[in-house]
Amino acid sequence: MSKPESFSSRWIMMLTMLGMAVGTGNIWRFPRIVAEHGGGAFLVSWVVFLLLWSIPLILVEFGMGRMTRTGPVGAFMQLMGPRWAWMGAWVAFVAVAIMFYYSVVCGWTLRYALAAALGEIPGASPVRFWNGYSSSWQPVLTHGIAMALGGYVVAHGLGAIEKVSKVMMPTLIILVVVLTVRALTLPGAGDGLGYMFSVNTADLLKADTWLQALTQNAWDTGAGWGLILVYAAYMRKDEDTALNSFILPTANNMVSLCAGMMVLCTVFSVLPTLVANLAQDPNALADYPRLAEAIGRGEPLTADLVRRTIFQAGNEGLTFTWIPQLFARLPFGRLLMFLFFLALAFAAFTSLVAMIELGSRVLRDMGASRVRSAAIVTVLGFLLGLPSALSLDVLHNQDWVWGVALMVSGLFFAIAVITNGIRRFRGEQLNHAGSDIRIGAWWEVVIGVVVPLEAMVLLVWWLWQARGWDPEGWLKPFGVENVGTIALQWGVVLALLLLGNRWLASRTRPAPVSSTDHIPASVP
Repeated sequence: MSKPESFSSRWIMMLTMLGMAVGTGNIWRFPRIVAEHGGGAFLVSWVVFLLLWSIPLILVEFGMGRMTRTGPVGAFMQLMGPRWAWMGAWVAFVAVAIMFYYSVVCGWTLRYALAAALGEIPGASPVRFWNGYSSSWQPVLTHGIAMALGGYVVAHGLGAIEKVSKVMMPTLIILVVVLTVRALTLPGAGDGLGYMFSVNTADLLKADTWLQALTQNAWDTGAGWGLILVYAAYMRKDEDTALNSFILPTANNMVSLCAGMMVLCTVFSVLPTLVANLAQDPNALADYPRLAEAIGRGEPLTADLVRRTIFQAGNEGLTFTWIPQLFARLPFGRLLMFLFFLALAFAAFTSLVAMIELGSRVLRDMGASRVRSAAIVTVLGFLLGLPSALSLDVLHNQDWVWGVALMVSGLFFAIAVITNGIRRFRGEQLNHAGSDIRIGAWWEVVIGVVVPLEAMVLLVWWLWQARGWDPEGWLKPFGVENVGTIALQWGVVLALLLLGNRWLASRTRPAPVSSTDHIPASVP
């Protein structure tokens, strides 16, 4: 029998996991959330929850992967028993459901990288380019390309995933550093840094600041998604779990910080010129309806108004309409725009590969080959992602429903360790002979008490926030972002998983996966 798949080295494993963790949330969501929620005050709370959410849960996933050598369903069965296979299936389903629309987003980034390289995005009217692209058939094509490329990589095994990571992750890091250094050297960059890092006590005392920081940790480090667990199943038996669990989210958050400095320094540098140009050409406001609406209400056209409009435009608005406008006003703007979207595409693609790998691993644990598993996940991913490719409302709905579901996934990981025995898990899976550092009893308190409390508070807070979002009612089952649509979709999935628990448990028989089962001999 061939040797089971495992990472070729520790640094390749960490690069691959960093590729999983660093995604669009780091580069397009983080700068916007920092700008909207207090700058330095947000950063303080963000670091606190790095220690109280991300790192503790990543320790769990590293330990579970090392212990069980399987995907989420098999891992939860081994820790809690066959009756709880549905919990692991929930974790897997949530990550795969995110994959359905994340592939669409990955396709957007590929299209924009190409458009920036070819000079297709007109700097004066990027809104028109975005509206034309997003309302056409093109997102279906780019979604299909993203899924096909990701499926191809996963079908070719762990070695192919390593090769992608070895190329894309160092390139991504270099691109982010280059763009950040360029942004720091722009006139007015100091104002952006001051806005980002200054701590306002009033913001620090707001519950919203802390809850947004906890949410960002839940969404951009990969903690509690099940992705780290799947990659950790390929780590060598004597590989460190403790130190790796600190290095991974710290490196991920450093990328977020660079992205924040890159975007905020660019915004503050370009604002004076942008405001002056808009004042000279009022017709240009037609491309920015939110800004035009604010001015129509009587607000003066000021740098503060434009800045607020930029960061209130949402993830897509910031990235695909404002970023091209900002870069277009800089020297070598076309090149900088291309580098930005190339970095974003690399970040999106490496995360997409991890999601496809997770879905494939669940099927492989049920007896399917790697090639067949990757093909099934790729085809389903394309078909079930079509609604999001064709409608931004559907994409926003799925992002809302399954983004919030990640809080439940994090809670389930904590419950699994509590059930198995927190102290025993810490001793055997975290403080084993191969660990470079020792994890103290503080972790038992965080996983046993703090993380479950955080998950429940965050879940209740988001559902409470959503009460007033939908004018047609907060319980409308087919709304875009409300409580009713979550209740409907979660209810259906949970019912199916509970009803199918016995079947899941009987079919999941994880075993070491051969390094040669993934590609037929005829495939080069």
